[in-house]
Amino acid sequence: MSGKKVWWPELLGAPATPAAMRISQDRPDVAVEVLPPASPFEPGLNPERVRLFINDSGIVQYVPIVG
Repeated sequence: MSGKKVWWPELLGAPATPAAMRISQDRPDVAVEVLPPASPFEPGLNPERVRLFINDSGIVQYVPIVG
């Protein structure tokens, strides 16, 4: 992933939709998954994915990273 953005600390606390759009603009080669609280998900790394963990208000709770 040389030269490609792999994390977005600036999106911590941002609304989910604009955050997902920003990641898609920066990295059109990865899928963005938006996960509300208590959503089930498979653990593990995937270099073609970014997960957005959001709260009940739709705000990003953790720094989004590729994997």
